[in-house]
Amino acid sequence: NTVLYGAIRGECYFRGVAGERFAVRNSGAIAVVEGVGDHGCEYMTGGTVVVLGPTGRNFAAGMSGGVAYVLDPERRFAPLCNLAQVELEAVRDPEDVEALHGLITAHWERTGSSTAKGLLDVWPKALGQFVKVMPTEYKRVLMARRDQAA
Repeated sequence: NTVLYGAIRGECYFRGVAGERFAVRNSGAIAVVEGVGDHGCEYMTGGTVVVLGPTGRNFAAGMSGGVAYVLDPERRFAPLCNLAQVELEAVRDPEDVEALHGLITAHWERTGSSTAKGLLDVWPKALGQFVKVMPTEYKRVLMARRDQAA
């Protein structure tokens, strides 16, 4: 439980399912895991989390930064996600697609995960089964910065 509590950097790849409060207060680490218990990505302020399996309830409660990608082939994730500060969207942006594919590839290379290999074998079909979890205010700030840079 509480793996990555307050992590500020680094990468980790977990072949298997984590307990409760995975990536709580994550502030910059990158993680790939094959499932999480309740309260995943709670109070997350930065970093990236990829979940290649089921989640528990209250995912993303208080999440104000960073991004999570959750595999949701049966479309059961939305009711488990705390939508008070985040929105769910399809993974369409080319940068997101590249990042997600790269992290799943790294997970497979580092762990030998059959879950990751199975997704890579049917890519891009698998891409359509992912949901991007993005804090609403964080997204607004990023979009404003993009607009200013253009």
